[in-house]
Amino acid sequence: MREHVLSKKLMGIQEVLQRISMKLCWLSIHAIHGFLFLGILAAVGNPGPATAQEWANKMFDHLEYDFGPLARGAKSEHRFTIKNNFKEDIRILSVQSSCGCTIPQVSKEILSSGEEAELVTEFDTVKFKGPHSATITVTFAAPFSAEVRLQIRGYVRQDVVFQPGRIEFGQVPAAAGAMQSVAITYAGRDGWKIKDVRSGSENYEVELQETERTDSGVEYDMLVRLKKDVPTGYLKDQLTLVTNDAERQYIPLIVEGKVVPAVDVEPKSLHLGVVRPGESVTKQLVVRGTTPFKIIDVACEKPDDSFQFTSNDKERKLHLIPVTFTASDTPGKIVETIQITTGAPGETDADEQKALKVVAHVEVLSD
Repeated sequence: MREHVLSKKLMGIQEVLQRISMKLCWLSIHAIHGFLFLGILAAVGNPGPATAQEWANKMFDHLEYDFGPLARGAKSEHRFTIKNNFKEDIRILSVQSSCGCTIPQVSKEILSSGEEAELVTEFDTVKFKGPHSATITVTFAAPFSAEVRLQIRGYVRQDVVFQPGRIEFGQVPAAAGAMQSVAITYAGRDGWKIKDVRSGSENYEVELQETERTDSGVEYDMLVRLKKDVPTGYLKDQLTLVTNDAERQYIPLIVEGKVVPAVDVEPKSLHLGVVRPGESVTKQLVVRGTTPFKIIDVACEKPDDSFQFTSNDKERKLHLIPVTFTASDTPGKIVETIQITTGAPGETDADEQKALKVVAHVEVLSD
């Protein structure tokens, strides 16, 4: 009887030990899982500062720029391109400069996926002299917080002055050409001179004339011509003055302007939206010219009675053309090319008339 009781106690002790062993095993497994889980979080969680900096840096086409030697009073700008290469929208929270010598400005604060913006930095060559540098800090807002630091530097010469500080042609009609002059003054050593004026563009012709020379300086008049065959579009170029100064041989001069067509239309792509059968929608086209002109004809390239146009034959610099679309019973997306024929006063030759094209988009829903 006593042996039977001892046997039962031993079995009870063994059962307790077995339960304790299983509990310890369970705790070990969960501890291991916990460490694995923490390791996974560390691997795929929010990126650290270095990683955040890296992805933000990749949105910029470059991170530093050296203006080099600059003439006093010269208009000096540089543009950084920012592109959102990611799927989510990116918002620029702020742009700040560490030095008053550089003024930064961003063209767009919110960038959707694939969109680009420009960060324009202007170097002040009036208030500042000698070597200067600045750090431009671009801060991106949460949830994708990051900071990108751009480096800018330049040397503002005290001995060379441009008046005006850049060549600004403004709006130039196509095939018209234009001229601008700049006065260049140097005050310094005897014998200083400009040997050449260079440009990476063939759009310009330059004439340089020395007007006065003394023991301590020299003055030049520089005439810059914009050629008549320059294509329409914005001008953003640079002329480089090549001097006999061994230490600072090159001096840049910015050239800006816009060559506009004699007649142009906006928008080039006309979106009329979504309509149901029988509904109508009207939007306007704006046709501008550098001189008075007349609208000769407005029509679809493929005859389509769904489009109606209103115009007049008066001569003026600005014409507004209402475009009305009335939906038929056929559903679907419609893309139609509208052709606008214009002509200057007295033009009768078809070769002298100009044809502008607009692509219209509209969708007709099923009834």
